[in-house]
Amino acid sequence: METLADWLAHAERLHAKNIDLGLDRVRRVAARMGLKFDCPVITVAGTNGKGSTCAMLESILTHAGYRTAVYTSPHLVHFEERLRLAGEQVEAAKLLPHFAAVETAREEISLTYFELTTLALMRCAAAEKPDIVILEVGLGGRLDAVNIIDADCSVITSIDLDHMDFLGSDRESIGFEKAGILRTGKPAVVSDPMPPQSVIDHAKAIGADLWLFGRDFNVSGDPQQWGWSGRGRRYSGMAYPALRGANQLINAAGALAALEAVRPLLPITAQAVRTGLAMVDLPGRFQIVPGQPSLVLDVAHNPHAVAALAENLDAMGFFPTTHAVFGVMVDKDLAAMFARIGPLIDRWYFTDLPTPRAAKAADMMALWQAQNTRTDVAATVHAAPLEALQAAIDRADPADRIVVFGSFFTVGGVLVNGTPRLQAKHLLSSARSA
Repeated sequence: METLADWLAHAERLHAKNIDLGLDRVRRVAARMGLKFDCPVITVAGTNGKGSTCAMLESILTHAGYRTAVYTSPHLVHFEERLRLAGEQVEAAKLLPHFAAVETAREEISLTYFELTTLALMRCAAAEKPDIVILEVGLGGRLDAVNIIDADCSVITSIDLDHMDFLGSDRESIGFEKAGILRTGKPAVVSDPMPPQSVIDHAKAIGADLWLFGRDFNVSGDPQQWGWSGRGRRYSGMAYPALRGANQLINAAGALAALEAVRPLLPITAQAVRTGLAMVDLPGRFQIVPGQPSLVLDVAHNPHAVAALAENLDAMGFFPTTHAVFGVMVDKDLAAMFARIGPLIDRWYFTDLPTPRAAKAADMMALWQAQNTRTDVAATVHAAPLEALQAAIDRADPADRIVVFGSFFTVGGVLVNGTPRLQAKHLLSSARSA
């Protein structure tokens, strides 16, 4: 294997399943490699808000002077996005010896794509000798490959219905799976304001140090500024986080609670908190790209995340027409998503995605048509996200907005050539005639 692309193609062929829950195989390979971190580790699980929470932790700790290693998944455009070292995306060449080490260690053991790549990325992170490692947990928690690591602090963000084929059919079942990342005697930060009882019960059963939103930490604010209070510490008069959307205040609250919980290991200053939250950046999370029309990018791909997106779109003010480019995996609750965001969308552009797990654009449009009650809305189907975006641009007026949302494949598909800066055809034609 000479390139990262070679290794990723190899990883895709190794196992018959995309997802094969269980830690025995991964743990055995990790033990053969001697995988361990010689620094504090924070793990982050949840249905929505994981990536944002990781980004906020990373930004604050970086501004506090610590060398960070952050593992997240999936990626938007490039695989290397999954590991950031000292705030920078890892170089492909740096990963090659770590893929080779996993391959040597696994021998007869079958690993999924996610398991093999996760082990390689974690080994690379450990080799960099960071001051702190932040690990985003994948689909679940209890049986996720990341959970072979015993974290010094665990964070559970919002919990809602998603991946029910694997995690259970209700919030209590899903909460129990997420709670599997908690550890005896270690801080367990739960930023969901209404967590499932299963999370609280599990934390108590194993003797974790449970930090609950509303009890152990809280937020307050007005239109200009906000504040956070926790166990014996408070921050007041802070600018709102650079990541947009009302839901980001909950994510920021959990991040600050985690940092307070690990303060004996990693002390931080109030200035690092303020600067870190003001400077945090994460593509695809209610990302507004200025232009005419405006462009909004959001990886909302389940009803809970789509509800947050709808609230954030509402808060943007008036736009004559809202165009939506949408593609998502086939196992998502499309009816609930359409019901919540449908009233805000005036024209749909359904797109196919380059994965067999995706819902077909034509099937999504048929489902949307079956429940649509508005006579003033139109929809079309497209073969790829960029094609769908171009169709939206062609129909949009400069004062409109275009929302690209759904799967990471959807948002990543329109970012493949960089962040688009939109100019509606009306603007281009008038510029040419001037």
